[in-house]
Amino acid sequence: MTTTHHALRAERIKFTTLPSQWAAPLVTLALTVGITAAVGAASGRDPAPPGKDPAATIHYGLLFGHVGVACLGVLLIDQEFNTRMIGTSLTAVPSRGRLYGAKLAVGFWLGLLLGLASTAGSFAATAATTGLDLFTPGLARSFLAGVAYHPLLVTLCLGLTAMLGNLSAAIGLIPPMVFLGTTWLAAIPGVREAGQFLPDRAGLYAMRTRTEPGIHYGHWAGLLIMTAWTAAATYGGLRAMRRYEASGH
Repeated sequence: MTTTHHALRAERIKFTTLPSQWAAPLVTLALTVGITAAVGAASGRDPAPPGKDPAATIHYGLLFGHVGVACLGVLLIDQEFNTRMIGTSLTAVPSRGRLYGAKLAVGFWLGLLLGLASTAGSFAATAATTGLDLFTPGLARSFLAGVAYHPLLVTLCLGLTAMLGNLSAAIGLIPPMVFLGTTWLAAIPGVREAGQFLPDRAGLYAMRTRTEPGIHYGHWAGLLIMTAWTAAATYGGLRAMRRYEASGH
């Protein structure tokens, strides 16, 4: 078995044995699907009255659940630095670049599985409570965008955490920014134009089935914008990990 396989296996074992890590996706799933079901039940049998995007009801729970997705990305990398267990990990995987790559791979696949489960659950809950026709034009793309949003957000937050190199700073900054910060920024006159290009705003817009006035890109472009942010954060995290390695940390 190669060192890369060892690294991937080690990261999988860490995830399954550390409650703080596997609890995050469970909380995310419960929040996303549970809140969506509650909103669908409250809205009655008309999920999309005139002028309303049905995707707003389907993905409503994600507005709360994605803070758990962000926490998962943070915890997958920085908990070892916080508990000083990174030395043990580096004994098994001396290259921090390979260790970082293994964490990215595990985080991406965990995010993809979580995205499939939470998005399918949200669609099913909305269909059951509101009678939504799942073959409504645009909902197939909305489903795919909802699934893709999760691994992109996990990877983005993992990369940002590697750049920060501090669990307290990452937990204190990244989840609140995803949950509230970008929403506030997008609501401030004069900042709204720039706020629409933030990664979570662009990713959430990709799930909509209708165009919104003032948004300067299409739905698929929103997903590409989030992907570009994720790629930049991933590269920044790699550079940070290699600096730690070069400085002997």
